[in-house]
Amino acid sequence: MTSEQQRWQNEPGSSEGRYCDKDKKASGSTGTSYMVFSESVITSKMSIQAKPKSRTTYTGQVLTLYMVLATNLSKQQGLKQACPSCDASQICNCSFMGLDFIPPGLTAEITVLNLAHNRIKHIQSQDLKQAVNLRALLLQSNKISSIEEDSFQSLAKLELLDLSNNSLVHLSPLWFGHLFSLQHLHLQGNSYRDLGQSSPFSGLRNLTSLRLGNPQFSVIRQGNFEGIELLHKLWIDASNLSQYEQGSLKSIKVINHMIINLRNSNVFSEIVRDILHSVTLLEVVEIKFPVKIKSLVENSTPPFRIQKLMLKEAFFTDQTISRAIVSLKAITSLKEVEAIDCVLQGQGLWNTEEIARSGKSFVETVTIIRVIIQNFHLFIDLQGMEPQVNELKRLTIASSNVFMVPCNLARNFLSLLYLDFHDNLLVNNRLNETICEGSWPALQTLNLSQNSLKSLEQTALYTSRLPKLNNLDISQNNFGEIPDGCEWPKALKYLNLSSTQIPKVTMCIPETLEVLDVSGNNLKEFGLELPMLKELYLSRNQLKTLPGAAPFPNLVALSVRRNKLNSFSKQEFESFKRMELLDASDNNFICSCEFLSFIHHEAGIARVLVGWPDKYVCDSPLAVRGAQVGAVHLSLMECHRSLVVSLICVLVFLVVLVLVAVGYKYHVVWYLRMTWAWLQAKRKPKRAPPKDVCYDAFVSYSENDSDWVENTMVQELEQACPPFRLCLHKRDFVPGKWIVDNIIDSIEKSHKTLFVLSERFVQSEWCKYELDFSHFRLFDENNDAAILILLEPIQSKAIPKRFCKLRKIMNTKTYLEWPAGEEQQQVFWENLKEALKS
Repeated sequence: MTSEQQRWQNEPGSSEGRYCDKDKKASGSTGTSYMVFSESVITSKMSIQAKPKSRTTYTGQVLTLYMVLATNLSKQQGLKQACPSCDASQICNCSFMGLDFIPPGLTAEITVLNLAHNRIKHIQSQDLKQAVNLRALLLQSNKISSIEEDSFQSLAKLELLDLSNNSLVHLSPLWFGHLFSLQHLHLQGNSYRDLGQSSPFSGLRNLTSLRLGNPQFSVIRQGNFEGIELLHKLWIDASNLSQYEQGSLKSIKVINHMIINLRNSNVFSEIVRDILHSVTLLEVVEIKFPVKIKSLVENSTPPFRIQKLMLKEAFFTDQTISRAIVSLKAITSLKEVEAIDCVLQGQGLWNTEEIARSGKSFVETVTIIRVIIQNFHLFIDLQGMEPQVNELKRLTIASSNVFMVPCNLARNFLSLLYLDFHDNLLVNNRLNETICEGSWPALQTLNLSQNSLKSLEQTALYTSRLPKLNNLDISQNNFGEIPDGCEWPKALKYLNLSSTQIPKVTMCIPETLEVLDVSGNNLKEFGLELPMLKELYLSRNQLKTLPGAAPFPNLVALSVRRNKLNSFSKQEFESFKRMELLDASDNNFICSCEFLSFIHHEAGIARVLVGWPDKYVCDSPLAVRGAQVGAVHLSLMECHRSLVVSLICVLVFLVVLVLVAVGYKYHVVWYLRMTWAWLQAKRKPKRAPPKDVCYDAFVSYSENDSDWVENTMVQELEQACPPFRLCLHKRDFVPGKWIVDNIIDSIEKSHKTLFVLSERFVQSEWCKYELDFSHFRLFDENNDAAILILLEPIQSKAIPKRFCKLRKIMNTKTYLEWPAGEEQQQVFWENLKEALKS
């Protein structure tokens, strides 16, 4: 794509890149047609009402109207079928569709029409008549051989016309006569041999870019460029140009950039003489200079305009390059010469005497890239060229197999400020010759990257001979090791050691640096103290944390891109007091709560982080892997796990505490214990076999009532006739057995359970066990096993609430009350004995 077409890509609604844009719709052409003809119908009806006519005349008008409407709709349908992307769009892309003609139905709505890469052969006067608002018309790479004279007559707003790579055998001025707004015209790659007898561009007053010529283009005549006064770019394919009439290009007053493919060196001299006062940048492709070249400034007087000459794919020999240097020295305005992909056949045997006699050179910048020197290892030291380089300020020789500069020649670059030898064959022992004592005295910037240097210590030593050197690039050399100390130029401020395979950084790095680049070296740490450093580049290393800020108090820019950085804290970030730019992109960030909190709440961090937010992506946790750091928000549980666990533990503790308090208040422990005992008892047979019943009664009583039980009741019952056998816990419980099991077994082995009730009884825990189990047994077996003896009156308020069983039994069963009188006591004993026998 040409530069003009690229410019159109950046202008709304006018680039070839946008010609394929089918999504940007405008009002449809079909809809416009309907609107126009609807207005015509209304106008016709109004005129009919105002001036009545015959029925036949009215019918004829209607039929005519419908025929026009049908014809227009048919054209619209044809356009839609031939080029679907043209439908209802200001940008119409019909390229690569195999069209043999310009599709009909083009309307004034279209601003860009792309018909490139089709099979169109002819352009007729009616094809583009309706496209009055067209700004870009692309017709390149078709088979156009003829264009009717008024084909472009309606395109007064056209700015870009591309007719390149077609089959036009001549150019007509009538084609371009009405293109008053045309700025870019592409006519290269056709079959015309000349531009005619006059200028085809005389009416193009706004033209800024012109491309013309082809392999058959052979003649340029005077007057061919009349009417053009200023061009930003002129490109002429004149590779086979054989005739050039002197003064043909003089009519163009200003040409900023001229590119010409030219092999005829004689024609080259004539063209240069015509453009000395108009062209700023001249680019010549495929030129082959002759041994005897005509003067480039013959009959021309300074001041000249040309400042830069670019030679691409040119061919030189030792003889022709000498003549070329002499000829170019005559152009006193020439400040820069650039040679790209050129071939030099020779060994450096230049005619230095002739060059010296030609006087002073005004060129300040020389750039040589990818020059091919056959047998370059035989190239001599250019002895005699020393005086020609005194005024040179910038020299670049890249990708050209340079392995040495002779010391004598190097000492004569007295004014050179910039030297670029990247991508060559320099080695350390040859560097000693290239940078000898007294060489390059004014040099400030030196680029030795992509060479074959092996010793960093020697490289530093040799460059220390350059007293004014402040910028040194020795990147992409395989040093492999770095010594503990090095001698560098005293004024060195910028040092590029990227991709040099150094395993660490040492005191070899000078403290005077303001900019240091050690990217791509697999460094695991960086601990140097560089108080003057302002910019530090550590990309593509193995760093896991940001370097400390204390050794770099003046640091304003830091790059740690593509390291093993997981995060950086607020303290690390704020420790760099003067930081303006931080590039930490393309690292595997662990999106922890602390890191995310810092990122989300640090004011202005987006202005400091380079590549934010697209290049900052979480690697973990797994749930947010691949998400942008700035868009991730973790939950409270993920961010404060220990706090949440602590709160849960506290809540559990409080719940347990509350349950204990409630259990204590409502005697839950009593019920739990009793339930356990009851469940154990449930697993046993409901009633013990008769042979296992050993006692007539189990006596449950409080220890405080033991005197009455043991001395009164036991004697009365066990000495009766027949005697009753009683089970007492003091006497009959099995030693070592769990007391609950003793109670349960004793109750089960007793025919009755005798409860001696008193206020002290209801205060006894074990009495409650015995009472509860007896109640369970009474309930389960539906028998009358419990006998209650009320030893003393008990107030209902005195009975604790946990003795609900006792209250129930006292309400449902008859109990014996111990009387105070002896006569009544006798009746009491009789009743008790009867109860035990039942």
